[in-house]
Amino acid sequence: MRLSGTAIFFLAFIFSLHFIDLANGQTPKNQRDFVVDAMKIPMDIKVTGRLSDPLWKNAETVSLPYEVQPGENTPAKARTWVKILYSEENLYLGFICEDTAASEIRAHVTDRDNCFQDDFVFVAIDPYRTNQRAYEFVSNPLGIQGDLMRTGNNEDASWDAVWFAKGAVSDTGYTVEMAIPFKSIHFPSADIQDWSVMIIRNYPRDSRYQNSWTPIDRNDPCSICQGGTLRGLRGLQSTSSLEILPYAMGFQAGALNDDENPSSGFSEGKVMGRVGGSFKFTPDPSASLEGVVNPDFSQVESDATQISVNSTFAIFYPEKRPFFLDGSDLFNTQITTFYSRMINNPLGAAKAIEKSGEWTLAYIGAEDRNTPYIVPGEEGSSFVESSVQSFSNTLRAKYEFGRQSFIGAIGTTRNSPNAHNYVGGLDWSVLFGENYSFLGQALYSQTKELNDPGLFDDTTTYGVSGHTKTFDGESFGGGGLYTAIRRDAREYSFLLSYQDFSPTFQAQDGFVTANDLRTVNMQHYYAFYPNGALVERGDVFLNGAFHVNANGIRKERWAVVGSDLTLKSQTYFSGIYLLYNEELFHGVRFYGVNRGEISISSSPSSSLQANLDLQIGKFIHRVDNPTVGYGHVFSVSCALKPTSHLEVDFSYSRSRLSDLATDELFFDGYIARCTGIYQFSGDLFLRLIGQYNEFDRAIEIDPLFSYKLNPFTIFYAGSTHSLTDYSEPYGVRQTARQFFLKLQYLWRT
Repeated sequence: MRLSGTAIFFLAFIFSLHFIDLANGQTPKNQRDFVVDAMKIPMDIKVTGRLSDPLWKNAETVSLPYEVQPGENTPAKARTWVKILYSEENLYLGFICEDTAASEIRAHVTDRDNCFQDDFVFVAIDPYRTNQRAYEFVSNPLGIQGDLMRTGNNEDASWDAVWFAKGAVSDTGYTVEMAIPFKSIHFPSADIQDWSVMIIRNYPRDSRYQNSWTPIDRNDPCSICQGGTLRGLRGLQSTSSLEILPYAMGFQAGALNDDENPSSGFSEGKVMGRVGGSFKFTPDPSASLEGVVNPDFSQVESDATQISVNSTFAIFYPEKRPFFLDGSDLFNTQITTFYSRMINNPLGAAKAIEKSGEWTLAYIGAEDRNTPYIVPGEEGSSFVESSVQSFSNTLRAKYEFGRQSFIGAIGTTRNSPNAHNYVGGLDWSVLFGENYSFLGQALYSQTKELNDPGLFDDTTTYGVSGHTKTFDGESFGGGGLYTAIRRDAREYSFLLSYQDFSPTFQAQDGFVTANDLRTVNMQHYYAFYPNGALVERGDVFLNGAFHVNANGIRKERWAVVGSDLTLKSQTYFSGIYLLYNEELFHGVRFYGVNRGEISISSSPSSSLQANLDLQIGKFIHRVDNPTVGYGHVFSVSCALKPTSHLEVDFSYSRSRLSDLATDELFFDGYIARCTGIYQFSGDLFLRLIGQYNEFDRAIEIDPLFSYKLNPFTIFYAGSTHSLTDYSEPYGVRQTARQFFLKLQYLWRT
């Protein structure tokens, strides 16, 4: 096969940047200058939160002298020391956090991953020292845990691990002990190891102060590079481990016989049972193999309803199912080629991960009993539910090099009877010249549709391809491309990007809702740091884009200006104005669809957090005969914590649009939601969710009792209740109900 001149130039450019990055890819300065020797102890420590074990006296100790937020490597306002030890099985960190005003410490008894508004201590660990991924472990002063996976400068709180933390508050501050089992993380197979480590203390008072072991250079876009080194870990266990996670659940469901007829009668279902389980085999610290049989992928908490009344594209919902969360960052790409919620109701699934030095290989496969489809388009998409069975595979390879750079490949297949979708391609991100990155992804898809017009029938064609959206068994291929050059620096940053999706590009195991587009986007940002009595940091920005379809017809042009402000009292403000907005929708070209948007979030005290978002101005009413209307999209939420154990969350979202010329009302409705949680301890809580959707006149009431010994050993007892207000003469009637019990237990060797 002969490569075109463009392809040869493109490959040469990639590899030239690879060598540029390698030239700049020596060990970062902080990792050379800030080093703590790992001290091994002959036995494990009993974690109490008070550093009372005599073995702590032998620990190497570091301080956290740098205030890195809002100050820029200025002296920390509160003194902190961290002790580090390790045994055959665990890494231990002991934090001593002084506070001259201990009564102001923010600490609540919450569920896991809900402590980030409190005081907390934080460690990020990069065992491979590739500056690509880091495990993050967080504890508040009461030992409430949070764990995240950092990839580049992005954090994912959905990642969970088995580890231990306890804390104790005193008149002089607080102490925290962490024990992180080596079985809970991947690390190299080497006799002597050095790990990169970042250590932070969050100190929220009149500002959200953060103190660090190492200085942080705001002109360096690689945050993981700026930790220190934990040196000389010896003889870490490389033996295999096995985790078995069986579950058993019982449930009883009932539903109205006909949702459209409130007098149709309510049918009670039988009491049902379900059992299944999963296993995870780790032959060594760098590899894992997982499988599930008859998995329970049900969600204990339903998705919060989003307003979609004037949206033409499918809505993205985050993944909550544990099997898909572990290692999910490995499958993330610039184009969402793999979206695990497109595997809806699997009979079984398997996953394998291998990490060896700079190379990572990952695979996930599943047989789905109820396959969903997103049918993308130029001006909207359709979401189709089905009872079609399919088998999906996703294979991911990634080679990491230099400072936060990689080249990767991904391929997905989805096969169902007489139909398939295959997607494959490359992605990359190369950091060069200290502040610049070249990133992107190129994909090609080949699709053979289902031959079932009764499932989905739409004679609209994919652009000028001649292929209809109807499921009529057609075959077609298409390409997708995203590429960008960006600059990340202390003051001036920019992003120049280009994306191109052909009319017949589809990624059925991913989340690609739009095709037939070519878009150029340019974004400019300038940051300033007054750190004054009111404003700590400010950003001003100017963004613009130009969008055409594959025929070169201009679809949209827009430009926005805005500003972000970080204020005292942990308050954040963002405001933007759509200066210019031209769009072609359903054959009608609209000009001057201008509007403004503001966002405010604030956490002025430990008992209150509030958020407000408002868009107001002109919007296109996206119907068959579109027109311009005037309206708003408004949402407000607040979290009240009247005691250290009780939290009550309120949210209210409203959308309204009326004709700009006649004032005719197109729509007006809201969704209100309230969640009350009483947390008896870090393991045990009682929760009640109530929601009302005015658009559908629907009511949801979901009580839940939960006990979590760890993220995987859990007991749930709860119910879900769906009601609809049918107005007179029927009033409010129950449309669906479910009671459930679930027990899941982790065995680990």
